Amino acid sequence: MESLSMTKSAFYLSCFCILVSHATVLNPVSALKICEFPAIFNFGDSNSDTGGLAAAFIWTTPPYGETFFRMPAGRYSNGRLIIDFIATSFGLPFLSAYLNSLGSNFRNGANFATAASTITPPRSIIPVGGFSPFYLDVQYQQFIQFKYRSQLIKKIGGVYKDLTPNEEYFGKALYTFDIGQNDLGQGFFGNMSIVQVNASVPDIVNRFSNNIKNIYKLGARSFWIHNTGPIGCLPYILANFPLTAAQMDSAGCARPYNEVAQYFNYKLKEAIVQLRKDLP
Repeated sequence: MESLSMTKSAFYLSCFCILVSHATVLNPVSALKICEFPAIFNFGDSNSDTGGLAAAFIWTTPPYGETFFRMPAGRYSNGRLIIDFIATSFGLPFLSAYLNSLGSNFRNGANFATAASTITPPRSIIPVGGFSPFYLDVQYQQFIQFKYRSQLIKKIGGVYKDLTPNEEYFGKALYTFDIGQNDLGQGFFGNMSIVQVNASVPDIVNRFSNNIKNIYKLGARSFWIHNTGPIGCLPYILANFPLTAAQMDSAGCARPYNEVAQYFNYKLKEAIVQLRKDLP
């Protein structure tokens, strides 16, 4: 993912400005002012994991990281992720994974994302199953711990003072979310039909929305929320589920599965519109 070309929309919710990438947007307006953030706190799955799952289980190996870092860097990518580009665009360093105890610097934020994470509780977890135990509710709890304990450690001074965020950063930070794709995959691999997975989407989005509300209650005010991507184009879908020629689109992707992703994005957009009304 060594490019800023995205097929996913990003929604930045703030009282002061709205940042958007191309594709569907909630409000087609330019940013009202230049936004500056002292820190970023990220939640999500492999699309934004900068080393969480690798630190918890098995470190990434080549060819991961070969095009930019020239070595494995905890990312399930050949180079940088979208979250890396976001950090760079605001003049911030790449985010350290919350779970990584070696060489981490949390001065300008932390990354709670882990590959294979879901919004809803996983039905099977690594290493026995295919999903991360660090689903969104757990990432939220980790953030609570981080917010409280980082300030206790900061009072010790010394090196800790320079490796943890200032207290005021939490209210001024950008909170980013990129998660949901694995919830759909979990349904498909759990032998749910496309109709059944579609029916589960409102509950998935509701859980997502509740986590955003909870983090808002902790003082967060600026949010960047990504859509899920075209799951019907992923190799693990194309390789594991039988498809007829009529179900394939011109790009070689599975149309029925992409329609589920589109429905998820539609419900997510509805939820964000409501959040803008509910959260002053």
